[in-house]
Amino acid sequence: MSKLVGKVAIVSGSGRGIGREIALKLAGEGAAVVVNDLDAEPAQSVVAEIVAAGGKAVTCTGSVTEADFGTRFVGTALKEFGRLDIIVNNAGYTWDNVIQKMSDEQWNAIMDVHVSAPFRILRAAADYFRESAKSEADAGQEVFRKVVNISSVSGVMGNAGQANYSAAKAAINGLTKALAKEWGRYKVNVNSVAFGLIKTRLTEAVAGEGNSSTIDIAGQEIKVGVNAQLMKNIEAMIPIGRGGTPEEAAGAVYLMCIPESNYVTGQVLVVGGGRP
Repeated sequence: MSKLVGKVAIVSGSGRGIGREIALKLAGEGAAVVVNDLDAEPAQSVVAEIVAAGGKAVTCTGSVTEADFGTRFVGTALKEFGRLDIIVNNAGYTWDNVIQKMSDEQWNAIMDVHVSAPFRILRAAADYFRESAKSEADAGQEVFRKVVNISSVSGVMGNAGQANYSAAKAAINGLTKALAKEWGRYKVNVNSVAFGLIKTRLTEAVAGEGNSSTIDIAGQEIKVGVNAQLMKNIEAMIPIGRGGTPEEAAGAVYLMCIPESNYVTGQVLVVGGGRP
């Protein structure tokens, strides 16, 4: 039996990669999903895939860093589906450099997408969560809702060349723990999932020194990818022996969204194949 029938989820950055697999997994278990991406085409493609499989989904495109995005994202779920049960703050990217070469622009951009954007989304949902919990309690019901913030092992252990990203992902873990205490009385479970090496376009191996792929973020070309030899070295240190797949990453998020995790909150689940 599908565990999320009747639930509504919003998943940021769900047009590609891990976010796409999270959206597909939640929809496959019965949830209606609001799909977000910077670009309309990948978001619409995920929606079409969900609908073709018999599920329900709509898009809410645009950058999560826009000042009004949180209100618009939450509002889309309430307008289209009449409720909101699951929030997955997944959108993000890396923009690496050693600290002496890191610009204010790099620092602020990564903090904005990984900390400020999730904060605004969660703040936008606060009134709905509080009012719904009160109504349900008055009716003698206990209804759990879920927040899953995507973190990283960089936010747990730190990572050289990623002062901005490590700081941002540590901050989202702090936000997770604070909201778990604030929202426990509203029956909202708030947890982080901290990924290790997951094979996506952001971490794909590239051959040769100095080679890389790029992604476009608001007109800024950001280098992505990992040197092929470095990738082999990283995977050799993972007890399971390889990087994870986006599907496996989505499975970990799913665990934090189902009824079996109703008594789990304020936690950081490390998903790294055995490597801390």
